[in-house]
Amino acid sequence: MNVIQIRALVTGGSGGIGAAICRRLGAAGRFVYVHAHRNMSAAETIAGDINAAGGQAAAVQFDLTDAAATRAAVERLLEAGPVQVLVNNAGVHDDAVFPGMSPAQWHRVIDLSVNGFYNVTQPLMLPMIRTRWGRIVSISSVSALIGNRGQVNYAAAKGALNAATKALSLEVASRGITVNAVAPGIVSTSMADGAFNAAAIAAIVPMKRAGSAEEVASLVAYLASEEAGYITGQVISIDGGMA
Repeated sequence: MNVIQIRALVTGGSGGIGAAICRRLGAAGRFVYVHAHRNMSAAETIAGDINAAGGQAAAVQFDLTDAAATRAAVERLLEAGPVQVLVNNAGVHDDAVFPGMSPAQWHRVIDLSVNGFYNVTQPLMLPMIRTRWGRIVSISSVSALIGNRGQVNYAAAKGALNAATKALSLEVASRGITVNAVAPGIVSTSMADGAFNAAAIAAIVPMKRAGSAEEVASLVAYLASEEAGYITGQVISIDGGMA
C-alpha cells in the first residue's frame, strides 16, 4: 500500500480534534482532505501547515447535512481516485436537559452525526471496496457509553454511530476494510475548556486530567494504518478511565 499514496478525508477537520487528526495523518504520508462546513479559512490553514511540513493536503467545504451537496462533493473527490481512509469526526453539541430540549436541538445534533455519517460514508464505499483496502474511523464519545446529563441528543447520536460501526464492519471485513469508532472523554479543546474546570475534571476523570487532541489523533492514526488491519467493529475509549 506504500506505492500509491492513500487519500484520507477528515470531516470536521477544521476543529481542535479534527485538526490534530489531519496533521497526524499528513505526517504519516496520507494525502489529507481537510473538511470544513463554515470555517474554511481554518481548514485552509491546516492544509497549508501539512503542505509546509512536507505532506500533501487540500481543504474542502460542504455541508454534511445536505445529502445532495455532500454527494456532489464526494464525487468530485472520487474523480482523482478512491478515498481509502475516512474519519467521521464532524459533530456538534447542543446541550439541554431532555424535558426542556427543543425539536431543533434534537434534530441538529442527530442530523450531523447520524445523517452526516450516511451522507459522506455511503458514496465512498464502493470505490473503497474495489481497492480491497480501507479504514473508516468515527469519533464517538464517552457520553454514548455512560451517558451524561443534558446530552441525551448527543449520546443518542454517538450511540447510533457505535451501532453503525459494528454493523458496517461486518459487511466489509472480507474486503480488507476496517470500521472502528473512538470514544473520547474530556479532551482539552476550546469547546471543552469552557465547560470543565480543573476541579471538575479531577472529580470526573480517574487520571485527574483532560486528554489532548494529539492523544486522540494518535489512536485514530493507528486505526487508520496498515498495522491495525485485524482490528474492526470496535468502540475504543480514550477517556482517562471514565468508562
